[in-house]
Amino acid sequence: MERRRGVVVRFGSRNMEVVDSELGGRVICTMPGRFRTQGIRPIVGDVIEYIISSDGEGRIESILPRKNELLRPRISNIEQIILVLSLREPEVQSFVTDRFLLLASIAKLPVVIVVNKIDLLRGEELEVFSAVYGEDYDIIPVSSKQKTNIDRLRETLKGKTSAMAGMSGVGKSSLLNTLNPGLQLRVSEISRTLERGKHTTSYAELLQFDFGGLIADTPGFANLELPRIPSGELQRHFPEIAQEKGMCAFSNCSHLDEPGCYVKELVEAGDIARSRYESYLKMFLELKDREVVKGGRR
Repeated sequence: MERRRGVVVRFGSRNMEVVDSELGGRVICTMPGRFRTQGIRPIVGDVIEYIISSDGEGRIESILPRKNELLRPRISNIEQIILVLSLREPEVQSFVTDRFLLLASIAKLPVVIVVNKIDLLRGEELEVFSAVYGEDYDIIPVSSKQKTNIDRLRETLKGKTSAMAGMSGVGKSSLLNTLNPGLQLRVSEISRTLERGKHTTSYAELLQFDFGGLIADTPGFANLELPRIPSGELQRHFPEIAQEKGMCAFSNCSHLDEPGCYVKELVEAGDIARSRYESYLKMFLELKDREVVKGGRR
C-alpha cells in the first residue's frame, strides 16, 4: 500500500485527525497496537506517514523526526510564534510582552508581533511601541474591526505552521475569524466526525486556513512561568543587550550595578528602552532568587 504523509491536527481518545495537503482534505487515522506497546504516541503538529485502508480510514505507520517541540500545550514543528497584543482595551503591559518574547527566544522560534485594535489608538502610541520593538522584531499593526493589514498577516501565515500567543482580551479569536471567516464553524463540523460522535479529549489543536497554513488555536505559551535557565543566560534573549556583549568593563557583567556597565550607559542615553531594561532586571532577579532557593541558602 502507498504511504502518504500528513500532519496531525487533532486527537480523539482512540484516533486522530490528519491533514494531507496533497489530498486536499482530512483523514481519520488509527494508531497500530505496537505503538501503544512501545509507548509511542504522536502529538499535534507531528508529520506522520500513513496508509489508507479499503474502508477509507488511515493507519499511522511512522512518525518523522520533530524539528522542535513546545510543552504548553504539547505541540511540535512550529515555525513561528504570532504574538497578539493590544495597546488599548486592554493595554498589555510591556513586562508581559517581554516575557512572551523571552519564552519564544528560549524555544528558538521567530516571533511576529501583531498589534491588534489599532483603530482604538490615539496619537503616537503605535510609533512609540515600534521604536522599542521594531528594530529586533517584525511588527504587523492590524485591526480586526476595520480589516487593516489582514492581507499582510495572511501572507505571513500562509504555508506555515504557527502558534498564536497572547493575553486574554486582545482579540485572538476575532482575528482568526477575520483572517478566515467561518473557520471555527467548519472545524466544529469536521470534528463531529472524530470519534463518531463520542466526546474527544482536550489536546492542543491545529486549525487549517483556507489560504494555506496551520495555526494552533491555543497559545504556545499558556503559562508565563520562567523556564529554568541560569540567570547569566538571560541577556542572550534580549537582542539589544546581547549585541553589546564584550562592551562592558567586566566580561561577566550582569548589567545590574557593576561599574563600567555599557548597557546601563545605553539605557541612560535612551539607546536601549528603559522598559526593556526593567523587564530584564525583574526577570534576572527572579531567576537569581530561584537559584538561591535551590542552593539551600534559604
